[in-house]
Amino acid sequence: MKILFLYDFPLWGSGSGTYLRNTIQELVKLNHKIGILCPEERRFLADDIKQYTVSPPQSPIFIGHPELKGAKRYSELSEREITEIYKSYLDACLEAVTNFEPDIIHIHHLSLISWIGRYISAIYGIKYIITSHGSCLYNLYGDKRYIPLCEDAVRNAKAITVVSGDTRIKFSKLFGKIFEKKNIFVIPGGVDVSLFPSQVDTSSLDKKYKIENKKMILFAGRLISHKGTKYLVKAAKDIAGEIFIAGEGPEKQYLLNLIATKGLKNVHLLGHQTEEKMLKFYYRADIFVAPSVWDEPLGLTILEAMASRTPVIATRKGGIPLLVKNGYNGIFVEARNPKKIAKACNKLLENDELRKKMGENARKTIEEKFTWKKIALKFHRLYRKISKNNKK
Repeated sequence: MKILFLYDFPLWGSGSGTYLRNTIQELVKLNHKIGILCPEERRFLADDIKQYTVSPPQSPIFIGHPELKGAKRYSELSEREITEIYKSYLDACLEAVTNFEPDIIHIHHLSLISWIGRYISAIYGIKYIITSHGSCLYNLYGDKRYIPLCEDAVRNAKAITVVSGDTRIKFSKLFGKIFEKKNIFVIPGGVDVSLFPSQVDTSSLDKKYKIENKKMILFAGRLISHKGTKYLVKAAKDIAGEIFIAGEGPEKQYLLNLIATKGLKNVHLLGHQTEEKMLKFYYRADIFVAPSVWDEPLGLTILEAMASRTPVIATRKGGIPLLVKNGYNGIFVEARNPKKIAKACNKLLENDELRKKMGENARKTIEEKFTWKKIALKFHRLYRKISKNNKK
C-alpha cells in the first residue's frame, strides 16, 4: 500500500521522530510505498521513500524539542499564526497527495496537522489514521482552541493509535464517552535490537571520567521539569555511585546551581551526547533512573537502556509501567522522593546478582515486545484491516 505520513517536527531530536523514522523503515521492508511530509530537508531517508518538505512560518512545539530551540509552544501561537501554519501544511499536503496518490494518510500528533488529514479526507476520500504520542494531548488539555477541529478529525479517523494505555485513558477523558467505541489501539515504541549487541567496550568512559571500579547511575533525556531530574540530583548525596546526566534543556542551569549549592562531587552533567556515545553510557551504567513527575508517554531512553541490559528505577508514571515491571526488570519509586530514589539505587548497587538478573530480564522484555519490526507489523495489519473494510 501507499502510506503518506504527516508530521509536524523535524525527524530528529524527539521520541516521536525516532518512532516515525524506525517505523517507516520497517514498513518499507514489508513492501509498503512510503511518503512523508515534514518540516525539514532530507537527512536519513532512503531513496525509495518519497519526502515532501513543508516550510511553515514557524514550527511550534508541545513541550520542547532540541532542534527547535526558542520555538513557541502551540499554546503561545496567535490565531493568525495558527492559520498561517495551517495554510502552509495544507498547500504542501495537497501537492503531496496529487503527486503520491496515497491509499492511507497516517498523521503523527493530534494537532493542527490532523485538521489537514480531515480536510484531505473530505475532499479526496482518502482514509486516515492518527497516532498520539501523548505530548499532543498535554497541549490540548491546556489550550481549548485546538479541540473542536481536533475532535472532528478524531471523529472521522478510521483508527486512533496511542503509545501507551495511560495515553489511551487521557485520550478518552479528553474527548468523552462518544469516542470510547472508536478503534483505539495501543502501539508502543520500540528499539532496533541489532544496534544493541551483547557487549560494548566502555573502557574509554572509565578512563575519561576516572570511574574504574565505580558504579554508574545514568539519566538521559531533555532537562525539563517534567523529567524530575532534580530529584535524582537531590538523592545523589545518599547514593553510593557516580551519577551521569545526559541531555540539554532549560533546567540545566538550575541543576548546575543545585549541584554547586549541595557541593556534590558525584554528579556529572554531560550535555547532549551522540548516539554512539550514548550507547557506551547505556552499557556502562549499572542502573538507569527515570524520575519523571509527569505522565511520560512511553520513554525512549528507558527502552534503549533496557536493550542494553541495564535495569531501570522509575516512577510509575504514564506509559512507563508498560515497560518496567517492578521486581522483574526494575524498581518503581514514588515521584518527587529523593530518599526513595537513593534507597532503590543502593539496593541494586549492593547486589550484583540481582542487578544482573534484572538487566537480563530488561533485555528479554525488549526482544519479546518492543522491537521496531513487531511495532511495524502492528501497523501493517491495521492498514490492511482499514483497506479491507474500505472495499466492502
